[in-house]
Amino acid sequence: MTLPVTPADVAAAERRIRPFIRRTPLMAIDGAPLGCDAPVSLKLEFLQHAGSFKPRGAFANLVGATVPPAGVTTASGGNHGAATAYAAARLGLKARIFVPAIASPAKIAAIRGFGADVVVEGARYADALALCEAYARDSGALALHAYDSRPTIAGQGTVGLEWQQDLAAAGAGIDTLLVAVGGGGLIAGIAAWFAGRVRVIGVEPAGSRALHAALQAGRPVDVEIDSVAADSLGARSAGGLVVDIARAHVHSVGLGEDSPLGAAQKRLWRELRVAAEPGGAAAFAALAGGAFRPQKGERVGVLLCGANVDLDKLAALVG
Repeated sequence: MTLPVTPADVAAAERRIRPFIRRTPLMAIDGAPLGCDAPVSLKLEFLQHAGSFKPRGAFANLVGATVPPAGVTTASGGNHGAATAYAAARLGLKARIFVPAIASPAKIAAIRGFGADVVVEGARYADALALCEAYARDSGALALHAYDSRPTIAGQGTVGLEWQQDLAAAGAGIDTLLVAVGGGGLIAGIAAWFAGRVRVIGVEPAGSRALHAALQAGRPVDVEIDSVAADSLGARSAGGLVVDIARAHVHSVGLGEDSPLGAAQKRLWRELRVAAEPGGAAAFAALAGGAFRPQKGERVGVLLCGANVDLDKLAALVG
């Protein structure tokens, strides 16, 4: 079976977007307090432009594309919208971003700060997506999907390409990667790059389990969303392209409750001074909270993927 995104597609996306993105660093931390007998590799992708991994997919869609006078549009829980607004500003394009009412004020402010027109309407991401699709039909604007398009998935996969290259340069390797999942574009891209050469494990809140449900059903299905991480991991259904890749190359998807997310945010701040949003801390929560237990000698990587957190809420959380 030929998958919709291949390692060659990810490599091509990396060459295309290289001038526009940051190469985010790795941090090796002591694995013993986390139940690992090897150092844990953290990929600090929250240091990416606009505060999350999302600019990779946005630029992969836009660099070299023919964009109509109406510009670009997208629907987002917040991070993809900020990334699209940032990419549009860098490339001199107009952007209109549709976000649901659950989007955090910090993310809405970031989108506006990059100069995009923001429409806040609808209860959930799926509602904002429907409004965005109608606007694209009426205006002719180029619509960017947050997670289920080949350019988006290939762009997000460049996280994995960088990770592998930088570990190799340091004389290190990896056995298992933990990756937070919303709609699934990020984990699909990383899994497409590694193509089974490492174990890629998804982490979803139980109240936002789109990919887990899709893999159980063998196809995308709608799920109810009820999670503190809904503004970043709150897709109602995983994408069809995502599911195809995940069935081939994602080892498993684990579910967790919301409470470990807050504990992980606290720990990241207190020990590493990392201000992560709930979704950005989800992969770390799986390891720190014991939902994922590594085998002896297993070399684990954890993706810290987003830092667009409401600082007042974080301050209240960490005390």
